[in-house]
Amino acid sequence: MNRAPEAPPIASRDNPRVKRLRRLVHDGSAYRREGVVWVEGDHLCRALLARGWQPQVVVASPAAQALVQAWQRDAGLAPEVPVWTLSEALMAQLSTLESPAPIACLVALPAVGGVQAGVPTVVLDRLQDPGNVGSILRSAAAFGFRQVLALRGTAALWSPKVLRAGMGAHFGLSLIEGLDAAALAALQVPLIATSSHQGDWLHTARLPWPCAWLLGHEGQGVHPALMAQAAQTVRIIQPGGEESLNVAAAAAICLHASAAAAAGGL
Repeated sequence: MNRAPEAPPIASRDNPRVKRLRRLVHDGSAYRREGVVWVEGDHLCRALLARGWQPQVVVASPAAQALVQAWQRDAGLAPEVPVWTLSEALMAQLSTLESPAPIACLVALPAVGGVQAGVPTVVLDRLQDPGNVGSILRSAAAFGFRQVLALRGTAALWSPKVLRAGMGAHFGLSLIEGLDAAALAALQVPLIATSSHQGDWLHTARLPWPCAWLLGHEGQGVHPALMAQAAQTVRIIQPGGEESLNVAAAAAICLHASAAAAAGGL
C-alpha cells in the first residue's frame, strides 16, 4: 500500500495556527487567557518530558522531524501527540531566541490548586525582571523547595523569558501566581525575609525547615507589611562593601543555606 504524501509545511503567516502561536510567543500573559504555554527548544521540551509532562502539540520545522522521532524513541513523547510542521522561515519568526530553535511545544497549564501547607516554599513579592524570576525558580528546584508563590505585581511565571531563565525548573515545582498577601496564612511554616541592612547574619542564623523565603522587589525589597509578618529576617555578609546583591544571587545563597541546614550541613 502506498503511503499518503505528507502535507507541505505551513508557510503562511495568516494561517490560524500561526496566529495563535504568535499570540502565545509575543504576549507574555496570553497563556493566562488560553491556558497553554509555548515551550521552545530541545532542552526545555526534553525537561518537561523527563518530568512526565506531555505536550498538546509539537511544533517543528521540516528539518526537525528526526528530532520528533528521537523524542518518541528515547524521551517519552507519546506517539499520538500531533505535530504541526511549519516552514523554516515561520519558525524563525516565532522564535524568541537569538539562534531560532527548530522545535517547540504547546503545553497545557497545570491545574492550580490551593497553597500547600507545611512544605518548603519561595514567595516572590513584586519581582519585575523575568531573568531574576526564572533564575530563582531554578534555585528553588535545585535546593528542594516544592512550591513558588508569586504575589500580585510579579512577572508572569510562565512567560517565554521566565521559562528560558528557569531552564526546566517550572516542570518540577508547584507554581501559583497572582496571589494576595493574605494567602500566605495558609503556609503554616515560618516566613523568613531577606534584607540588605537588618536581621541575623545568614551564615550564623539558625534556619527552620520547612520554611518560606520572602524575596522582594529588585529596588524596594520586601514590602513592609510582609516584613512585619516574618518570623525571622536575615542578611548576607558582604565584606566587599557592595550596597546589595542582585535578588537572584541572594536567593541562591539563602536557599542553599536553608537546604544545607536541613541536611545538617551547618
